[in-house]
Amino acid sequence: MGKIVLRLDRVMADRKMSLAELSEAVGVSNVNLSKMKNGRISAIRFSTLEAICEVLHCQPGDILEYDESE
Repeated sequence: MGKIVLRLDRVMADRKMSLAELSEAVGVSNVNLSKMKNGRISAIRFSTLEAICEVLHCQPGDILEYDESE
């Protein structure tokens, strides 16, 4: 069975944005964003996803990816 993989680190690198900058702009703690960045979460609120997409000027599909090989 596949799984959803978070590619937040890749999008942040493309935008040259640090975890601290994104945390402040989105209003989510560094700890929670770090967990997202490292793929150690099991859920994400739509409001958080919307805020991240707004700040990073991206689409949800840029951050979320379905990996069939898992």
